[in-house]
Amino acid sequence: MIAEKMVSFVKNSSAIRAMFEEGKKMAAQYGAENVYDFSLGNPNVPAPEIYRQTMMRLLEQEDPVYLHGYMNNAGFEEVRAAIAESLNRRFQTAFSMQNIIMTAGAAAGLNIILKTLLNPGDEVITFAPYFGEYRNYVQNYDGILVEVSPDCTSFQPNIKELEEKITAKTKAVIINTPNNPTGVVYSAETLSAMAAVLEAKQRELRTDIYLISDEPYRELVYGGVEVPYVTKFYPNTIVGYSYSKSLSLPGERIGYLVIPDEAADAENIISAAAVAGRILGFVNAPSIQQLAVARCLDASTDIAYYDRNRETIYQALKKLGFSCIKPEGAFYLFIKSPVADETAFCAEAKKQHILIVPGSSFGCPGYVRLAYCVSYETICGSISAFEKLAAIYF
Repeated sequence: MIAEKMVSFVKNSSAIRAMFEEGKKMAAQYGAENVYDFSLGNPNVPAPEIYRQTMMRLLEQEDPVYLHGYMNNAGFEEVRAAIAESLNRRFQTAFSMQNIIMTAGAAAGLNIILKTLLNPGDEVITFAPYFGEYRNYVQNYDGILVEVSPDCTSFQPNIKELEEKITAKTKAVIINTPNNPTGVVYSAETLSAMAAVLEAKQRELRTDIYLISDEPYRELVYGGVEVPYVTKFYPNTIVGYSYSKSLSLPGERIGYLVIPDEAADAENIISAAAVAGRILGFVNAPSIQQLAVARCLDASTDIAYYDRNRETIYQALKKLGFSCIKPEGAFYLFIKSPVADETAFCAEAKKQHILIVPGSSFGCPGYVRLAYCVSYETICGSISAFEKLAAIYF
């Protein structure tokens, strides 16, 4: 019999992944060109050419023992130093190699830092709508996920409710900006207000509260929108980053944590995080991917591709009568369901071969998420299906 904890994990397994699997079955049945699968944030843009060239050079020229071997659990020193230097240049920070821990993607980074910080019964606050896997990550370390309800006007974090929900058991707050599923970028004003609340609560409760910034979409922004670097607002910030989206490498699982010296108990957290990665079975981030991304720090995926998809689908859905906030970043639309039960709306959409994810998966019922990181042909082909769907409701 499986572990009791796994029973609930399996029961609450990601609706996004379930929809993705359903999409593959439908594509086989109806033809891929007749199925509009907007379920999974799986980039349709290839990795930059410099990444391919770098991988080839590493395989052809690098010492294979070094290339494929173990290193410090925190990662290659040269890689960590290069990332710290890049961050300092871009965001006027003052990180060193010691502040960087390489991870097997952002998910591994979040699990490592939660393993490092949480005692059973500790509370972790996050803002709805949020990436649904946060529930599993926190529960896995016997923590309690506390949700702050959404502001469905702007989808900026509800700072007043954050203040109300912080308790003596609050160990961390998780934010995700640019946000999955809304595409909203948290403003400097929002982050300043959040930092002020956290600072005041730390003093009041005589405790440390860590702000964990989950940032896989940092580079995916449109129209010159700035994504503020969170460590500059609040000293007890820890950043989790992934190259899955910025370099279109979701399957390669490579990213890093930033643990600033200014964070409370930073030295012990850095040491413990390296050990946590080993305990969780990661041992170290993939060696060849570490070396590759360190040589591609100034590269990026084709943002114009996503922007064209964004504009096309957003304008089409608005014209048809659907309501959604225009995303500033990432590659998702968060659409208000025309009926209260958004799962019923998703089921109706499926009849038109449109696959979208219920907002309840993100702690925000009444909405659905559409991932527009698909081919432009899929975007254009889906519009006639959306027209049929809209005719049912408007």
